[in-house]
Amino acid sequence: MQGQLNPQLLLAVPLAPLAGAAIAGLLGTQFFGNVVGRKTSHTATILGVLVAFILSCMTLNDVMNGAHYSGTVYQWMNVGGLKLEVGFLVDGLTAMMMCVVTFVSLMVHIYTVGYMAEDEGYNRFFAYISLFTFSMLMLVMSNNFLQLFFGWEAVGLVSYLLIGFWYTRPTAIYANMKAFLVNRVGDFGFILGIGLLLAYTGSMNYADVFAKKETLAGLMLPGTDWMLITVACICLFIGAMGKSAQFPLHVWLPDSMEGPTPISALIHAATMVTAGIFMVARMSPLFEMSDTALSFIMVIGSITALFMGFLGIIQNDIKRVVAYSTLSQLGYMTVALGASAYSVAVFHLMTHAFFKALLFLAAGSVIIGMHHDQDIRNMGGLRKYMKITWFTSLIGSLALIGTPFFSGFYSKDSIIEAVMASELPVAGFAKFAVLAGVFVTAFYSFRMYFLVFHGKENFGHSHETHDDHHGHDDHADLHADEHHHGLAPGQKPHESPAVVWVPLVLLMIPSALIGLFTIKPMLFGDFFNGAIFVNEHAHKAMEELQHEFPGWLDMSLHAFKTLPFWLAASGVGLAYFFYMIKPQIPAMIKVKFSAIFAILDNKYYMDRFNEIVFAGGARLLGGGLWNVGDKGLIDGLIVNGSATVVDALSKLMRRLQTGFIYHYAFVMILGVLGFLFYFMPFPFAQ
Repeated sequence: MQGQLNPQLLLAVPLAPLAGAAIAGLLGTQFFGNVVGRKTSHTATILGVLVAFILSCMTLNDVMNGAHYSGTVYQWMNVGGLKLEVGFLVDGLTAMMMCVVTFVSLMVHIYTVGYMAEDEGYNRFFAYISLFTFSMLMLVMSNNFLQLFFGWEAVGLVSYLLIGFWYTRPTAIYANMKAFLVNRVGDFGFILGIGLLLAYTGSMNYADVFAKKETLAGLMLPGTDWMLITVACICLFIGAMGKSAQFPLHVWLPDSMEGPTPISALIHAATMVTAGIFMVARMSPLFEMSDTALSFIMVIGSITALFMGFLGIIQNDIKRVVAYSTLSQLGYMTVALGASAYSVAVFHLMTHAFFKALLFLAAGSVIIGMHHDQDIRNMGGLRKYMKITWFTSLIGSLALIGTPFFSGFYSKDSIIEAVMASELPVAGFAKFAVLAGVFVTAFYSFRMYFLVFHGKENFGHSHETHDDHHGHDDHADLHADEHHHGLAPGQKPHESPAVVWVPLVLLMIPSALIGLFTIKPMLFGDFFNGAIFVNEHAHKAMEELQHEFPGWLDMSLHAFKTLPFWLAASGVGLAYFFYMIKPQIPAMIKVKFSAIFAILDNKYYMDRFNEIVFAGGARLLGGGLWNVGDKGLIDGLIVNGSATVVDALSKLMRRLQTGFIYHYAFVMILGVLGFLFYFMPFPFAQ
């Protein structure tokens, strides 16, 4: 099948979740009188996302058969020849993202029916997650920078609302404000990059900008010796650093775990945080023109992949372990972008979306079974009580560490191979980071797995709080009959209801199998033709990967002889030895290397640095502006000063108003004499 896709059907994809969000958010909230109940709210939103998923699958099938679409849906305005419009660009990259976003969102919607069943903000939560799905679809389907920026900011806004969903909790308010402010830093760079491209191309349409890439590559930024294309690409990537939580703009993502668990899966594993990766892949024609920008991307990704993994080792909150895993895997995707292996980065984006959403939702299932205790040190032996959650978590963990035959193996191993083939000057550090990260990922992933599902049962004894416990999911705070977190003495964990575990099973299937079915068409076929551009003469990583690709079966079998596999196996083995056989060793290491532990426990002091330098600087500057500008100039001089002048003049005028007629007559005579002296000529004056 060749030809164009139906624009009306494409428009229905984002509008269906938007309609569900409107029903739940307007008719299902107290502000509009709670016209509809919980059942109607979740039915409308789930149905909207289901429609979007079905249409996305149909679109993907048509794209694989040769169909495409690129055009304007609605022109907002025309300003001096600049067209501001809503338009769709649907190709292999977009169709894949549409399916990933809608499928994960559908699983999260279903899961939420069980997880948020007793929450007072039930309808509001469904409205938010459905609105987020609409925003993300508008982002990935856009064919111009205006719509891209709209979707970019919309997902940020809804993320702010979801992180602070429990708005009575100070920690949630702090977390959503932190996410909002850090993302504004990235968005400032993003809009500067868009502005530069607009200024020198005169268009916001992708195709028009890409058509002028050669011209842009030959220009210098006025007043500097910097290449314009390099500056524009780095500015765009700064936006990606904020949205995709790359060092040093990563600090918001771990704190975002203050929100309910379903949004951790939807926003901070599968969709919003991958928006930056998608954007760079979409802008590949521009990034291929600047090795400097690609080197910058590779360095940032390498730091994130390795050093965020280290932080996962010492976390005891089950959701934060998975959160730091997300940071590390986003670093892997970014490294692949720097190596010009855009299709590999997007491939890992897809596989990661499934197994990371699975791990987050499985963590939520554990939290439910543990009576909302999130500390993994209070768990152990849950395999006996939560068999479905245990098995799906195991599959997700195996995919995460890159076990052969699982989906994460094909994408992560391809990233490592692409970095090894890269000839960028900074590739040496990147090679070390991605290899070391394999061991680190396996260690912290199975540390969590063993402590949660195996070993001694540490629940049901007491409800003491560990000093370094990083908080908990206050989902239970909203339940009238619950006064503590964790299982009471004698209580046992329980498997979650079907509405919770069914999404886990459905996510487990692609987590295990999708990699082997899609690696050849996505990396070495024509799936991304026309969507991703690589200068094969300058960047040969993909060419070498294609030359060495033996097929999915041989690739998996060969992996057992490679260094990454044995690094992962060593990480799993060491985690088992440390936490199942000799648990006193980690405690001893913590004491012996207390300085290193303090650095990791304080997250490299990045939060402290930001608090002192940026927040402190803002307070200092704000205090100065308040004292000098507000108090001194505005209040003191303008407001109070004008009042003082008026008061002085009024006091003077009051003295002149005596009430005696002869005083007023005298003043009138003086006035007449003044006019005579001023206007009448006097002969004697000559």
